Amino acid sequence: MVDKQLKKRGINDDKVLNAFLTVPRHRFVPEDRQEMAYEDGPLPIGEGQTISQPYIVAEMIQALDLHENDNVLEVGTGSGYATAILSRITEKVYSIERYQLLADKADKLFESLGYDNIEINIGDGTKGWQKKAPFSGILVSAAAPEIPQTLKRQLKKDGCLVLPVGDRNIQELFQLRYKDDGEYSKKSMGMVRFVPLIGKEGWKKGDSKRW
Repeated sequence: MVDKQLKKRGINDDKVLNAFLTVPRHRFVPEDRQEMAYEDGPLPIGEGQTISQPYIVAEMIQALDLHENDNVLEVGTGSGYATAILSRITEKVYSIERYQLLADKADKLFESLGYDNIEINIGDGTKGWQKKAPFSGILVSAAAPEIPQTLKRQLKKDGCLVLPVGDRNIQELFQLRYKDDGEYSKKSMGMVRFVPLIGKEGWKKGDSKRW
């Protein structure tokens, strides 16, 4: 997976590659799909959510440009796979999940793997985690209709936010960096497909017109 799916597509951050070599992806997918865990694609994990394609996870995390002493916020714990990858790179990972069932499963898995630098909160990810802010990086694993202003305000100077923006038909992955002059730079990373980000600054639950 690392050699064929990541390195050959431009993932070259050693910290990211080493994390992917360390974290057992098959532990984060349902038992009946574990034989497909290392394939080049997403997989369903329940509650209408998915574990993202390995390359997309790597691309998003590499774009955050994280370091050992950084703290990071993840919006959308899901299976916990991206959370686990982040935890092998940074000092502290804060993760927000809407579904208690998914959060509980992920938390038990982290404990069994000895990943003790992760803290999970149940709630609206679009509100961020103000008590733990500011963050060196924010990773959003669901698509918002626009960039949540609350998340932007929870970045440290030179911090980076990576998230998909769009509707069910068209989503664009963005890297947003909070510069020292107080302005934000924005870079497109291409087109992607994610589940919707539900919340105050995301899609509303039950919205069927655009999702």
